Amino acid sequence: MSISNRYRQILECIDRESDHLYEILPESTVNALRLVDIATEELQDWADSVGEIPQLQLESKLSPVLLSAHGYLDRARVMLEKDGHQRGVDIVWELEQGIYRLLNDL
Repeated sequence: MSISNRYRQILECIDRESDHLYEILPESTVNALRLVDIATEELQDWADSVGEIPQLQLESKLSPVLLSAHGYLDRARVMLEKDGHQRGVDIVWELEQGIYRLLNDL
């Protein structure tokens, strides 16, 4: 699968899981959930143009975006962990791992 397809797949997964997190977590976690939304927004900015980036520029163009989104997810995970919402922690951890794997392949 191409980098651009994987990027879009990760974005779709984060977007889908964000909706799921809103359903299963209490309103008291709104700050953590907002961080997941920001990660989605960060990735969304590149969703349309990711396929147009030349292969040699993929790492330099996408790494900062992926690292930023990963950072937001990581902060959300830590907040959820602090509040004892293990199911949310597990979901966000899996999202982080998807980004991490793509970063490693760049």
